[in-house]
Amino acid sequence: MTTSKVIAAAVSGLVLLGLGGLTVWPERTLEVPAGAAAGSLDMRPCEYDTEAGTVPAECGTLVVPETRGDPGSELIALPVVRIPATGTVSGEPIFRLGGGPGNTNMLFPQASRLTDGHDVVLVGYRGVDGSRRLDCAEVAGAMKSSDDLIGDEAKRRTRLAFQACAQRLTKDGVDLNAYSIVQQIEDLEAARTALGYQRINLLSSSAGTRTAMIYSWRHPSSLARSAMVSVNPPGHFVWNPTITDTQIARYAELCAADSRCSGRTENLVASMRAAVTEPPSRWGLLNIKEGNVRATAMYGMHHNGPDAAPQTAPTVIDAFLSAADGDPSAFWAMSALSDLILPDSIVWGQFASFAMIDAPAAEAYYAAGGDPGSVLANGGADFLWGGPDGYATVWPDSPDNTAYRTLRPSDTETLLVSGTVDFSTPAELATRELLPTLARGKQVILPELGHTGDFWEHRPDAGRHLLTTFYDTGTVDDSRFGTRAVDFTPTPMSMSTIAGILAGVTAAGTLIAVALLLVLAARVRRNGAIGSRASVWVRVLAPIPLGLGGLCAAALLVWTALPRTPLVNATVVVPALASSIGIGVYLAWTDRNREVRTRRLGLTAAVGGAAAGALLGFSALPSFPGVATALLGAAAGANAGLLLLDLGLTRRAGVKEPLAIGG
Repeated sequence: MTTSKVIAAAVSGLVLLGLGGLTVWPERTLEVPAGAAAGSLDMRPCEYDTEAGTVPAECGTLVVPETRGDPGSELIALPVVRIPATGTVSGEPIFRLGGGPGNTNMLFPQASRLTDGHDVVLVGYRGVDGSRRLDCAEVAGAMKSSDDLIGDEAKRRTRLAFQACAQRLTKDGVDLNAYSIVQQIEDLEAARTALGYQRINLLSSSAGTRTAMIYSWRHPSSLARSAMVSVNPPGHFVWNPTITDTQIARYAELCAADSRCSGRTENLVASMRAAVTEPPSRWGLLNIKEGNVRATAMYGMHHNGPDAAPQTAPTVIDAFLSAADGDPSAFWAMSALSDLILPDSIVWGQFASFAMIDAPAAEAYYAAGGDPGSVLANGGADFLWGGPDGYATVWPDSPDNTAYRTLRPSDTETLLVSGTVDFSTPAELATRELLPTLARGKQVILPELGHTGDFWEHRPDAGRHLLTTFYDTGTVDDSRFGTRAVDFTPTPMSMSTIAGILAGVTAAGTLIAVALLLVLAARVRRNGAIGSRASVWVRVLAPIPLGLGGLCAAALLVWTALPRTPLVNATVVVPALASSIGIGVYLAWTDRNREVRTRRLGLTAAVGGAAAGALLGFSALPSFPGVATALLGAAAGANAGLLLLDLGLTRRAGVKEPLAIGG
């Protein structure tokens, strides 16, 4: 075999072998240390990434029972990170409780703002961060294959997917009743005890504030002070559409005072309502899913700060105004992006177990008729709960939840931080419901701020001062904030711009791949073959533009004609790569002097090898990284298939020295 073929075979083989290794390599998960007992915690030096850079920390594994009260319960492991105080310790440690539900509790880059005098501690959430993770691929799959995320058929399929996931996890030995908020709190208590702290401070946000509330009811003596950012009282994992409309009206007032925004509409509420009263179903040939737009709009309205761009209230408002003016491109971008992002955005099993505490509130909301006709039709609630027959009808409701569905008095010194335009956790709910139950409660309402991200983004020094002063002295000083004016200027990455980029790139990628294949085919037709030297470069380099072009063509097909087909899916990715890369590599290999049968075998080997390699690569890594490895695998598979064919033909002909790689 010639040197070039030896090298080509070795490279292709190594690539496929590597992808195969990734496919069978076990996913790295936290494990219960051998011999560990419930309550044990081992800590070791490590580093933690914050917005101020990498800082020294301690990392460890906390071991707790999955089912407390069951002597035979299996043990599970949870990660713990302690970021030590800088300088002299002046107060109790701060335990961070992030939001969600269904999101990790181990990412907190703002920790560096709070370590002046306080340890900051992160304890992983059971079901997300620990040795048992409640992933529900069934749910994500059902959402990805829907023709509308909150359409009737999609909600039915999603409910069945939740049911199937619950049954599978239970069959695998998971006690779903053990993943309630109460058990999450007991994990935090176990960490507090193991770390040797007598009392701790809590810093919670969004759904984490519910954990903080119940913590103060169950273990008041363990807490010094509790700061809640974006407060979620019991019953409010279901959004109130009347309050949402009130907040849109507040944005309408701000819009009227802004020359750019008021120049586009005389009445923002009326324009937004008009945009969705008879929503466009297409942008040109591209499908728009109405429910996707409504759900994405609700999440986008949560924030208005630039750090959350492009999913911000000004961006959503710009999209609605564009649609009202007859340009549906922004709606299409929102629809397409929601299909790509929302199904994999959270750990659905942990979300369900956590949120079931508000299942009666969801039932009451839908029993009363659901949305009364709000601008966004409460698409966010329909997406999360699945309507009156949603996941809450099939997911286990932990007995732990019963006692904590209504508010209780608390003597814990508590600070409530809210924004006036927080669509997720409206300030008035904290004021009206939670604050009266707090014997030592105080509330700060920050003008024109939205959900949690806005608090951390807007004037970081003011937020740091507010929190550290409260933790150190109990004093509440919000004097450094001021009012942040909402900027209605469309960002460079508006939804209309994103739509243009997505449509333009996919169309251009498709055309480039088609043009490249036509050029290769024309050269073969004219000269009989590409030529040995050119063939090497084409087989090595052309798979990149060909593969990307094939994926672009597949995306256009899904967006125009196959709305229920998941874009990042083996049934889309593998055929797209197999056809584009397989045909391209074949054209670089083929020679008209070969027999017709040989050329047919070559086409089969190239396309078949590309398909096998793409499938192997797509299985190696999840989601979008899997698309990249699929492209790599398709290129290696196509070349490997032809190399094996060449080897077989050479042996059959009895030739000692085979042709060069170009054929």
